[in-house]
Amino acid sequence: MAIIKVAGAALNQIPIHWHHNLTNIEHAIKMAKSEGVKILCLPELCLTGYGCEDLFLSEWLPQKAVSLISIIAPFTQDIAVTIGLPIRLNGFIYNCAVVLKNESVIGISAKQFLAKDGVHYEPRWFNSWNAGEVINFHINGKNVKFGDLTYDLFGVKVGFEICEDAWHPDRPANRLVEKNVQLILNPSASHFAFGKSHTREKLIVESSGQYQCYYIYANLLGNEAGRMIYDGEIVIAGHGKILQYNNKLSFKDVNIISLEIDANNSSPISDISKFSKEDKFNIFTQAESLALFDYMRKSHTKGFVLSLSGGADSSSCAILVAEMIRRSILELGVELCLKKLHLTALVEKCKSINEREISNFIVHNILHCAYQGTKNSSLETLKSAEELAQEIGAKFDHWNIDEEVNSYSDKIKKILKRPLSWDKDDLAMQNIQARARSPIIWMLANIKNSLLMVTSNRSEGDVGYATMDGDTSGSIAPIAAVDKYFIIKWLKWAEKELNYSSLSLVNNLNPTAELRPPDKNQTDEDDLMPYHIIVEIEKLAIKERLSPVEIFNILNNQTLEKAEVLKVYIKKFFRLWSRNQWKRERTAPAFHLDDFNVDPRTWCRFPILSSGYSDELDELDNV
Repeated sequence: MAIIKVAGAALNQIPIHWHHNLTNIEHAIKMAKSEGVKILCLPELCLTGYGCEDLFLSEWLPQKAVSLISIIAPFTQDIAVTIGLPIRLNGFIYNCAVVLKNESVIGISAKQFLAKDGVHYEPRWFNSWNAGEVINFHINGKNVKFGDLTYDLFGVKVGFEICEDAWHPDRPANRLVEKNVQLILNPSASHFAFGKSHTREKLIVESSGQYQCYYIYANLLGNEAGRMIYDGEIVIAGHGKILQYNNKLSFKDVNIISLEIDANNSSPISDISKFSKEDKFNIFTQAESLALFDYMRKSHTKGFVLSLSGGADSSSCAILVAEMIRRSILELGVELCLKKLHLTALVEKCKSINEREISNFIVHNILHCAYQGTKNSSLETLKSAEELAQEIGAKFDHWNIDEEVNSYSDKIKKILKRPLSWDKDDLAMQNIQARARSPIIWMLANIKNSLLMVTSNRSEGDVGYATMDGDTSGSIAPIAAVDKYFIIKWLKWAEKELNYSSLSLVNNLNPTAELRPPDKNQTDEDDLMPYHIIVEIEKLAIKERLSPVEIFNILNNQTLEKAEVLKVYIKKFFRLWSRNQWKRERTAPAFHLDDFNVDPRTWCRFPILSSGYSDELDELDNV
């Protein structure tokens, strides 16, 4: 059979949620069979979930996964399906794709190259399989081949590259082409990052041309385990042409695309000849919306609580919750959206509400915002917070915390036997205001069984511009992986393109913590440095890992600032970065969105104690 229908499926899985994961796998197989598909590629580790972390090292988890293959097998009559799972063999654990066909396991392919950079820690859990090695393996009462295999599936010669395999110079495809493989399957668990989709599509298309074959890529979908977001991308390419891809970042648990190919013909039947387009602001909004949606439903919480200051960061968090609801309703419909969020009690009430007001009604039931003012807060930020909450439908309260601040301050005065002053105690007097806001907003979140949102951004994480146990208090930090300069630009886009008119207020405010008295005219950039400078320094210091002198030489050539001013900014960045690693160690879970971040539990590890680049900064002085 040369002409055959093939497919890839994206699945939104949950680590060790066997019923959920099996249901999605079975649903994907049924969808594929209904479309006449003969070969179906499912994502990497789709049976267990990719994010099982050190559970992969246990004895029981791989055993459990293998035992569940017998439940999936009966669904594979007249179709070949790949199932991703870990397999323990002779004390070692391998990341594998089990191939099922006609209700039976016909072989098991093992991953040869493990992802170990950035957010990846696969060598901690898995072992690499040797190219060309094949052994016998006993599974479900049957001996099958295990290792580096090719398959004859309905007359098509098929081979595997499992995610990272395709990105390595000595990739399996180099050997598969020598075996005249006509179709390569790539089950993946590739996290979302800005621009990554285009890079993937380019690799897949070029691979199909270089190896003169058809190529199917199928990725995981959604916020699977808390921090990583998977875009659920599915791509089918053939002989150097892109044939089909799906809409990414779907709220549906199962996505599938299928296509008829002629495996013996190098001229594909279908050709769309274009890559998918990405608008960075829109895809950020969609990725955040899906991540928040999954985090809420998978944590079985009732919604979100937000200390809404009227500034850029907290306003962006509020808008993202509103977009989460608006976009999920648009794709799923009201009833399915509410069912997924465990809010079925609202379904009947929504039936009597005007369609245009349903989103606001649901937001009102899941997002509670509070403006916590002090004598240093302004009427402008209160108005900004109140009007934004009103526009999106969120519950809104405001109260003053001066009484709490004064209570703490009075106690310290007695201990120190002196008054507090802005000249001597500036930082402590700022911090106690931010910290005094935490207990009551936490109490509200606890009572409502809701997630408390942390509003810190990546720029603040770089330099520790946040009060520990104050504005860093919370359950989830949605924007901690993007810089403040991006947030400012995104809010202006959201005002215009998403039609949130209330954002005109926040977009006309100068970012400020409002922790010093009004006559001090405090602004974030005066406290730190211009945000666009932080972006340039962090990219070179954190992502590229360059030294202070190297960074100065690069940025000085760009004439961003006068040389001496630039030196001051670079020195300040590195000193604050080094001093505040302990804060980054304690931040709430954050979504990985860019191609780097400063979360030590995902991308960037740095010692809590160090010299603080003392020698390197001395070198900078001498440049």
